[in-house]
Amino acid sequence: MHVEHGAPDTYGPNRHHKRAGQKLAARRLNPPDPRPPREGEPPDAPDWLSDEARAEWERIVPGLSRLDLLKPEDGAAPAAYCEAWATFREATETVQREGLTTEARQGMLPHPAVGTARPAGRELRAWAGRSGLTPSTGQALARGSENEPDLDNPFG
Repeated sequence: MHVEHGAPDTYGPNRHHKRAGQKLAARRLNPPDPRPPREGEPPDAPDWLSDEARAEWERIVPGLSRLDLLKPEDGAAPAAYCEAWATFREATETVQREGLTTEARQGMLPHPAVGTARPAGRELRAWAGRSGLTPSTGQALARGSENEPDLDNPFG
């Protein structure tokens, strides 16, 4: 494609530069937070959490609190996530120690811990996706609703 000297570079590296007669839209650097303010402290860990689940609670709750994603009455969701994590980890470690299969009268069968790890992993991913514990959902929840306009996006 031939572009005359001085003509707008529609397809080249300078295509985003301001062209003669065009005004660039002003964008706010810090858009207002669409979420209502949270009041209070994050939830306390339930007394009944297993040791591994409590360790996971202590790992995730401070970060979720910094993002204003938890309030005191929100304890059930992180508790369920943390217990799913504890179950998944224990089952996975058992499989690592003892192997994927076990000897039985019928022959080699999948290790029972494999059957425990799979649903725990699915539950873990489901809770993580709803709670902002994956990179994509964490960013979306920190930004606000997916339906809110992104003021930093020049395409809407």
